[in-house]
Amino acid sequence: MLTATQYSSHELIALEEAHGAHNYHPLPVVLDRGEGVFLYDVEGKRYYDFLSAYSAVNQGHCHPHIIKALTEQAQKLTLTSRAFYNSVLGVYEKFITDFFGYDRVLPMNTGVEGGETAIKLCRKWAYKIKQVPENQAKIIFVENNFWGRTLAAVSSSTDPSSYKDYGPFLPGFEIIPYNDLAALEKALQDPHVAGFMVEPIQGEAGVVVPDAGYLKKAYELCKAKNVLFIADEVQTGIARTGKLTACEHEGFKPDILILGKALSGGVLPVSAVLTSHEVMLTIRPGEHGSTFGGNPLACKVAMAALEVVENEKLSENSEKMGILFRKRMEEMIAKTDLVTLVRGKGLLNAIVINDTEDSPTAWNICLALRDNGLLAKPTHGNIIRFAPPLVMTETQLHECCDIIENTILNFKK
Repeated sequence: MLTATQYSSHELIALEEAHGAHNYHPLPVVLDRGEGVFLYDVEGKRYYDFLSAYSAVNQGHCHPHIIKALTEQAQKLTLTSRAFYNSVLGVYEKFITDFFGYDRVLPMNTGVEGGETAIKLCRKWAYKIKQVPENQAKIIFVENNFWGRTLAAVSSSTDPSSYKDYGPFLPGFEIIPYNDLAALEKALQDPHVAGFMVEPIQGEAGVVVPDAGYLKKAYELCKAKNVLFIADEVQTGIARTGKLTACEHEGFKPDILILGKALSGGVLPVSAVLTSHEVMLTIRPGEHGSTFGGNPLACKVAMAALEVVENEKLSENSEKMGILFRKRMEEMIAKTDLVTLVRGKGLLNAIVINDTEDSPTAWNICLALRDNGLLAKPTHGNIIRFAPPLVMTETQLHECCDIIENTILNFKK
């Protein structure tokens, strides 16, 4: 049997096409190795990573501190299930609640599991604490949200590619426009509303940043109506936007915080839901759980991943590099009519291509970027998201901006 490295890129792509589900449309590059801000394909070509596995690899690929924690714990104990106590979970729970300033945490695996957990907590709190009549609790979402592809997630989606042919959908979800305080204030008039779940920046929608003050005012509106503000920070959390959480930009702490992706530095699936004693303790033994949630391996890795964020000052670097990146992109935009806008916070950014969503232009630009040694991916057709690892240096960032600028200025439709 051949090993992976004995196949060419073309052969490996053909294997996926022949034997895998066609639920993704990857950029045609086959990656074999990663280190820091770099990825290498099976032929050995090096690329700058400007996607970071959708912000899961904020600490850089195969960070030695995280890998050390992984390998040491993997040789000792990986999984017990929650049928028993283990020697790491309690230590991790204290570590992460102290780190983010919450009372309690419920550990899960994937980001979408974190979202599902937050919704269940919110509903349970509504019935046990707020005294909403049974089966009448509502949760408000916003248009163009994206938090996964479970039935709950697609039930709250406005994207046909997410929800089409997957009905019937879950009840109790109301969808309002994003960045619209009047719509939120109106929706909150319903006394059965239990929660408002929102991404501080809409990543999959194309790095859509709301108006300054929107999130803080939305939080205050929720507080006035005894409604839980649920922040989906799976992509924006863990220093990505220049703060530890994106909500910190507006100086408030959400009632429920959902984390994932970079909580493990991209090493394995780890997510977490953080909240107060009051909300968390509405769930009793046997009412929610996960075989792998809170496993010793994940707990050790998550602590190491957060230590890297703190010790290497990744929030500060993200803020500094983000300002530099947007400045360089704005200078580039002045030289071309192909790009109309750059937007973002920290090192979560996007450029908008002056073309329609169904145009292949953004995809073809990403192919050209690949050929020039930088990996990025379009979202919503005419938007290219740029989210490199937060360990990127200023010299590296300038080199990447040079690649992006040269590629776009020399691009022929």
